Amino acid sequence: MQFSDIDEGKPFDWGNTSKDYAKYRDIYPDEFYQSILDLELCKNGQKVLDVGTGTGVLPRNMYKYGAKWIGTDISPQQIEQAKLLASEKGMDIEFYACPAEEVTYKDDTFDVITVCQCIWYLDAEAIAPKYAHMLKPGGKLLILYMGWLPYEDTIAGKSEEIILRHNPSWSSYGDTVQPVFVPDELLKYFEIVLRKEYRVDVSFTRESWHGRMRACRGVGAAMNPEQLNAWNKEHMKMLSDNAPEIFPVKHYVSLAELQVVK
Repeated sequence: MQFSDIDEGKPFDWGNTSKDYAKYRDIYPDEFYQSILDLELCKNGQKVLDVGTGTGVLPRNMYKYGAKWIGTDISPQQIEQAKLLASEKGMDIEFYACPAEEVTYKDDTFDVITVCQCIWYLDAEAIAPKYAHMLKPGGKLLILYMGWLPYEDTIAGKSEEIILRHNPSWSSYGDTVQPVFVPDELLKYFEIVLRKEYRVDVSFTRESWHGRMRACRGVGAAMNPEQLNAWNKEHMKMLSDNAPEIFPVKHYVSLAELQVVK
């Protein structure tokens, strides 16, 4: 993938880090899933499309609540991991590789479409009319995000500094608590019915935080082997010097619930 307004146009490929993604990025806390259930979404027989599903974190963790899930992602490697993880748990989830802009279903197919951690990668002008038609009357588009807080959390801040030393093109640093991005193009077809932001602490070990950072866009998805090796050494040393074996990292969750304009 490559975008002129992301990482100074430097290409990245989630397939390069799919195994780390599968192992280390299933990290959403219970509060994250409860906030979705509190909206009466993604449960009780609802049909849900998860766009940009990655390794299927959202469908797999919410499977027990009774929705029928389909997950799509542009990366075949991510979908391969999603299928493996779902199969291990005996979950009946349909996963397939497809760009978000090419996902096509009949009108009134889904109760909910979820877009988690990826809205800024999608062509909003292309997906807006398609997704509006694919949703049933009263259906919802749910945009979700969780990020660490580098200015409030010492370990997160130091981790960002190390990424930037080895990949100065990376542009996803310096996050603060803010509303999740809703592209203007979506508002031609949808109206925002709810926005919500809240803070959460997420527990990590040194290994799991190192793996989670390696599975981010600026590291495993973009660095060459030489850069990645140097980053590995410096980041692990920083954790050994500064972090206990188990520690919390300050994050925030941000979501937007949208409904098709009548």
